Amino acid sequence: MTSFPELGSPSPLSWVHTATAWRAALALVVVFVLLATSGWAVGRQLGAGPDPLSASLAAWGKGAIAGRPLPDTDSSPRRLARFFDSLTGAQLTRLVQRYPLAVGNLNGAPVALRYRANRLALRHARLVERKRIHDDRLTPYGQREAGRRMHRYESLLSQGRQILAFDPAGSGRVAEVFGNLATARRVSVVVPGVDTDLLTFERTRQPYRAPVGMARALYAAERSANPTSRTAVIAWADYTSPAGIGIDAATGARAEEGARRLRATLGGLPRQSRAEVALFCHSYGSVVCGVAADDLPRAVTDIAVSGSPGMRAENVADLGTSARVWAARDSGDWIADVPHLDIAGFGHGADPVESDFGARVLSADGAAGHAGYFEPGTTSLANFARVGVGAVTSVSCGGGDACTAGLN
Repeated sequence: MTSFPELGSPSPLSWVHTATAWRAALALVVVFVLLATSGWAVGRQLGAGPDPLSASLAAWGKGAIAGRPLPDTDSSPRRLARFFDSLTGAQLTRLVQRYPLAVGNLNGAPVALRYRANRLALRHARLVERKRIHDDRLTPYGQREAGRRMHRYESLLSQGRQILAFDPAGSGRVAEVFGNLATARRVSVVVPGVDTDLLTFERTRQPYRAPVGMARALYAAERSANPTSRTAVIAWADYTSPAGIGIDAATGARAEEGARRLRATLGGLPRQSRAEVALFCHSYGSVVCGVAADDLPRAVTDIAVSGSPGMRAENVADLGTSARVWAARDSGDWIADVPHLDIAGFGHGADPVESDFGARVLSADGAAGHAGYFEPGTTSLANFARVGVGAVTSVSCGGGDACTAGLN
């Protein structure tokens, strides 16, 4: 998702004037970011203790169950799965109660156990924010932000919600599952872009422009495309995305960290279902998917990007993936005006919808701009659903039928 305004058509300035303006704007952004982040870092270091998730993981590292030490949290998902499978129901409950944040974020832990653990962690986080609302040491703004976070936690605690990952630190990270992840044969993962955090994870107005709405719409469309298919969709906001248009959004630093976390999530999906996985990567999320592409699990069969500023690659071959790569862009999407280049680490490379890139270009009719690709009724959403359920030969191509060439 994004909070960027829709941009108009390119100005008639010459390339020289445009390049000069870009350099001047970039210099101002660099100065602002250096000043702002320096002050922020100093402020955060004063009296800052460990964040809740780190504290829970540290406690886990010193813990034991039935007289044996708990496995390292960096253990492989397979080893962690074996460990949890060896425990009784009472032992599992004890771990959830003692280390809710740790258990709720361990790739390899049973998904139902992670849901239980994260509900407990959310309840605790809600109590913390409820107290902060009335904390006189906070500014009025801080108290209002505490109230917003408390209401977000209340929403995430609603009956039936399946929270796969939760971290309240900073702007927060979260992932939610729609459908039965443990038995799904097709899993779709929605990877959103800039300005994604706990507070923007879902929206009341324009809901399909936030990760929850995107994933919910995709799940409904997949069920419509193939009612018998065992599918699940993950709204994956479990990385720290860039905030607005700035240095972070123009470089790959956040994408590197996001790619590492995305690979870990995919590696921790339930193995018993042997599901095939499709990634749906929007805006800066497509940068994350591009960086992750060369080391994804073999279960990933498709990567579909929309509104992409680039995938930090010059073509599909550069991605180093065996997955099919799809690209979609609405004709009114302002991302087309962003230079698709990579100079000294700034920019994200070639445009995925250009023919030279080599992606299979999907129609995005009806998307209406940069943030509308998951709106119900759009061709883009219908195409994503077909990719998600494996019906790739029935997609609508952008500008012809070339996107289905060579598919069985």
